[in-house]
Amino acid sequence: MRTPTSNLYRIVFTIGILLMTINAQTQGLPGFRKVEGSRQIHLDFHTSEALKDIGGKFDKKQFQEALLAGHVNSINIFAKGHHGWSYYPTKVGHQHPNLDFDLLGRQIEACHEIGVRVQAYYTIGWSVKDAEDHPGWIMLDKNGKDQYSEMRSKAKPSDPMPWGWPVLFPEGPYLDLIVKQTEELVKNYDLDGIWYDIIPLNRLNYNEWSKQDMQAHGIDWKDDQAANARHVAKTKTFLEKTREVILKHRPHASVFYNWTTHLNRDNTFDHELYRYNTKADLEDLPTAWGGYDIFPYRAKFFANVGMPIVAMSGKFHKAWGEFGGFKHRDALWYEAAAMVAFGAAANFGDQLHPSGQLEKATYENIGHAFDYVEKIEDYGVGAAHEAVVGLWFTQDQRRDEGTARMLLENQVNFVVASNRKDWSKLQVIIIPSSVRLSDPEIRRLKNFQARGGKLIVMGKGAFDPGQQQFQLDLGVKYLGEASYDKDYLYVASPTSKDLVASPFLNYEPGIRVEAGPKADIIAAIREPFFSRTWEHFTSHANTPYRAKDAKHPGVVKTRNTVYIAHELDRMYFEHGARVHRELFMEAFRALDIEPMVKVDLPSLGRINLLHQPEQERYVLHLLYAAPIQRGSVRVIEDLVPVYHTPIELDLGKKVKKIYSVPGMNVLDYTQEGEKTKLKVPEFTGHTAVVVEYQ
Repeated sequence: MRTPTSNLYRIVFTIGILLMTINAQTQGLPGFRKVEGSRQIHLDFHTSEALKDIGGKFDKKQFQEALLAGHVNSINIFAKGHHGWSYYPTKVGHQHPNLDFDLLGRQIEACHEIGVRVQAYYTIGWSVKDAEDHPGWIMLDKNGKDQYSEMRSKAKPSDPMPWGWPVLFPEGPYLDLIVKQTEELVKNYDLDGIWYDIIPLNRLNYNEWSKQDMQAHGIDWKDDQAANARHVAKTKTFLEKTREVILKHRPHASVFYNWTTHLNRDNTFDHELYRYNTKADLEDLPTAWGGYDIFPYRAKFFANVGMPIVAMSGKFHKAWGEFGGFKHRDALWYEAAAMVAFGAAANFGDQLHPSGQLEKATYENIGHAFDYVEKIEDYGVGAAHEAVVGLWFTQDQRRDEGTARMLLENQVNFVVASNRKDWSKLQVIIIPSSVRLSDPEIRRLKNFQARGGKLIVMGKGAFDPGQQQFQLDLGVKYLGEASYDKDYLYVASPTSKDLVASPFLNYEPGIRVEAGPKADIIAAIREPFFSRTWEHFTSHANTPYRAKDAKHPGVVKTRNTVYIAHELDRMYFEHGARVHRELFMEAFRALDIEPMVKVDLPSLGRINLLHQPEQERYVLHLLYAAPIQRGSVRVIEDLVPVYHTPIELDLGKKVKKIYSVPGMNVLDYTQEGEKTKLKVPEFTGHTAVVVEYQ
């Protein structure tokens, strides 16, 4: 018997579904299509054949209720997971033996009824069933070894299993299977996209299929360079064939290949395989995978590529595959706000229980974050990044992130310059210490200098391939490597009280350079009396400094360049000495840069300026949280209010109105010439300052 209360509940639920459907249709379109859902879930479902009654408790209503509670408008659900099983009646692959209905089809139906986009997940590199059925498909190293299978062969059945899987490469009959199953999916299901995972980019394959392929193409598999070139070509074949079959049947579908957007230092990234995607999903678990300062410069790099950006984190305390792990809802809230602040749609990973039911608590937590995203997404997702400071991307995380941290912690807004087409607004480009510039890049940087553009170069950045001289005019001449194991820097008259007026230690020495006649010395080098060796040492660690400056300087300024002899970027990343960050800012200030925005926040404060020209507005996002290292992860808690934040803007526009979001609170401001000054009275975690102009 149906009670009045249950009838009322069904009415409210139906209205909720209707409103979400209308919301999805009105947002979309074209905006909904463009960003492919601003509030996304990545729903892992890697289920073993040892588990029974797969999806047995799946209930469409419960599934929809959870997504509605989570304010979700897009989801990645599983067609095929790492165990190799498919979750629908496939004629190409293998349906999970303990699944007796079309789970994929039921999930798609449930999502589309409430206006939620659906992308089907499909694994590539990890597929246990395919590896067991076809051991000849497993990737082997140059010595004919497969580390996973070798490890498994030595283990007892009762031994704990480590994290990992055999790896397969998409070629030969395995590629044929992938293409056929992809076509089966896009022909038979109303999918909004395909999401491929585990694309094995960073290792070469030397199994018999691969060796035969190389032989057929006249390649000696022992020739590393040729083998690598063939690896890239085969990867492109996989990308082209799958993308072609998807877009043939579903021309408006999204296509994404995971690992193509990871910032790896190998030539697969140089080949820009990420351009086969229709969007850039940036997988990043800041709690467990390196912290909160990787995503900002990744977002700024892909903002120049010309496709929507999706930031991916997880609901887990640690990492993927964690059942019962929970990140606190305030941490999810902060991460989601940061995603929007850097122009990205938000995506949180979850893992579906084998029963097929979503956890209510998970979607209440995610809903706390996505409710906020819904209020601010129009002021961030898909917006253009704008700044006068450019960072050169090197693919070396220590140097890229070390430089990015020094900028982020001083609230210096920046863009990535290396893949940015338009440098017209850039005043300065920062070149980290490891970059190797191509001839076209050198010419472009020389033209930038000739137009009055400024450079900051560290270490051997901008060195020639022979490592003997600089390829740009930096006002210095290379003399040679350092003579000692460590050295010291000394700024006689620092402009900041935070930079000590005393020699301070560098954990690695700078190279020796000679300053030109028109150069100014910002920082001198003091060398130690000797390197610490068994032959002669003093005290516990490093040898003290000499009383006189060395002949070769540490930081040199000319009219439009600053050169820093040390790998200050890498040192800051590895050692985190504030004095090195202060030295970097001393060098930065010496170039008299006029930033578009100045904000005074503590070092954990983050800012980002976005431009929405169609709406005639700039949006300045302010963030503040304090990640704590606890065990093996970083956690965010205790979001505290920040008061009276001063802001100075130089946007080159006539300001019409300034207000904060969410809340739409009008902010008072004053104008002095071309500069606009204001204060944000208070914010906790995040706010955005919207500047409408004429």
